[in-house]
Amino acid sequence: MSGTLNKVMLIGHLGDEVKMHYFEGGNCIGRFPIATNETYTNRQTGEKISNTEWHNIVVRNKAAEICEKYLSKGDKIYVEGRLKTRQWQGEDGQTRYTTEVHVQDFTFLSTKDGSGANTSHSIDSGSSSSSAGREVPSQSAEQAGEEEDDLPF
Repeated sequence: MSGTLNKVMLIGHLGDEVKMHYFEGGNCIGRFPIATNETYTNRQTGEKISNTEWHNIVVRNKAAEICEKYLSKGDKIYVEGRLKTRQWQGEDGQTRYTTEVHVQDFTFLSTKDGSGANTSHSIDSGSSSSSAGREVPSQSAEQAGEEEDDLPF
């Protein structure tokens, strides 16, 4: 083992539709933002504070097509992947940077048409397959409501 790890796990809501880009040779890439929220109570004021963090998500090939077909703005999704930073030259000549989550595994957490089934996919060298019996860290609405927002800051 090399002694390093680059792994990200997020549960959040889509902030926009999946944007697809197609390349020669039949490959494609899908990009979409995910919002994650942190809510806590300020101990001094008793005020509830909510912070939203935005993450740029990248999926490739068959997984991108699945995401485009089944995901909509506002849907909840679990993604697992690696962080990658890329740079480019802006129109003004400035070097720009962005950090993205390149997805290796994902699970749709929003149900469509009341089916009640979560769809899980694992990405292996550009292909996608269903991951049967795989546990995904998630929390029911009841559990989320029962939690105390007792952070020390």
